[in-house]
Amino acid sequence: MAALTAVVATVLAFTLDDTSSGGASRDAAATETTGPDAQADAQADALRALARRDADDPLAVGRADAPVVMIEYSDFQCPYCGKFARDTEPELIRSYVDKGLLRIEWRNFPIFGEESEQAARAAWAAGQQDRFWEFHDQAYGTTHKRNSGAFAADKVTGMARAAGVKDLDRFRKDMASDEAAEAVRRDQEEGYSLGVSSTPAFLVNDVPVLGAQPVDTFRQAIEAAAKDAR
Repeated sequence: MAALTAVVATVLAFTLDDTSSGGASRDAAATETTGPDAQADAQADALRALARRDADDPLAVGRADAPVVMIEYSDFQCPYCGKFARDTEPELIRSYVDKGLLRIEWRNFPIFGEESEQAARAAWAAGQQDRFWEFHDQAYGTTHKRNSGAFAADKVTGMARAAGVKDLDRFRKDMASDEAAEAVRRDQEEGYSLGVSSTPAFLVNDVPVLGAQPVDTFRQAIEAAAKDAR
């Protein structure tokens, strides 16, 4: 990650703001030793390399070799993340994931305090029993006031039960484990290294998209990325 940070941190930090107003900038400053095209290519390659493409990743959906990977940095207490999860993501799954064009990789990016951290660890723990996406849907089923107890330990256990997690003792153990904390920390550090400071934030191959944008914004980004990948 450290090697990638030097290449991409400034790029994504600035392009996220551009994308939120409808565009995605890929401008790169020329240096004395490399031209702007070479610099931009290196930055794009570094961004695409963030896709983990692990076929066994329970926090991902879609073919590992899909031409387009959309990385999603989200917080379970973020209302805009919930809006995306309920209104937009199902359509993207039907239109692109189910057809083998798109893979979605989740990154836990808790930014709203202790309950966000707990929800992230709980989601990871649900994933250890192949119920991450079911937990995801439970967690985003209702918009909650932040840090009001909605993601307290008993509440996330209830979400896990509703999501079909069979071994709740294991779930609680996994949620409290060093492995869960490390997995969340890894995702957070990846996001912070890119300049992500709000949720939801997305990376569609090498193009950033910020916020719960209309579905057409994601369609355009996915279809353009698929065309570039050919």
